[in-house]
Amino acid sequence: MAKRLEILVVGPFEVNCYLYWDATTGDGVIIDPGAECETILKTIERCNMTSKGLLLTHGHGDHIGAVNEVMNRLSVPLYASVEELPLLSNPAANLSAFLGQAVSTQKPDHFVADEQLLVLGAIQLRVLSTPGHSPGGVSYLDETEGILFCGDALFQGSIGRTDLPGCSHETLIDSIQRKILALPDSVICYPGHGPFTTVGAERSSNPFLVGGYHA
Repeated sequence: MAKRLEILVVGPFEVNCYLYWDATTGDGVIIDPGAECETILKTIERCNMTSKGLLLTHGHGDHIGAVNEVMNRLSVPLYASVEELPLLSNPAANLSAFLGQAVSTQKPDHFVADEQLLVLGAIQLRVLSTPGHSPGGVSYLDETEGILFCGDALFQGSIGRTDLPGCSHETLIDSIQRKILALPDSVICYPGHGPFTTVGAERSSNPFLVGGYHA
């Protein structure tokens, strides 16, 4: 595989921050830098990665804590869904105000859209709209490598919370069924928290999803 992946578990909520890059060119992206800017920057330097974009799966406070500092230090553009703007700009909406450390981000440089192909140097990722855990949640799919960064939409054996403001259980289940379970079983899913899984494993054993998808 020409691509490389580094997983950094950051912050008190143990968010998976992903560094994903092309081994030949060094072109890469940062996904969900939730905290620990210095750790992220040191890892980028160690990996000889050239950051082409900072991608957000959604705007909850635990996923965006290091966004501004990383952007400023690396001069890297921010990508997110326009539906996440209220969360990105408002610590009350993104829940960080209630967790003791209010955070917000700069306005994204680019708004992503469903099925859009992001070409960031040697990295190409397909945007999949997967709302439900948040109003504008998205996942990022490397169609060539069979890798999906699914944020808090889907976890190993579980799904994202839907008891928070702006969440919808019905919308999340629909997103997973239409956008994630429609992918090949072999696709590896890297979530916002916890271990990775596969589409096939979740299709066959996830208690929230078994029997709920029909092609």
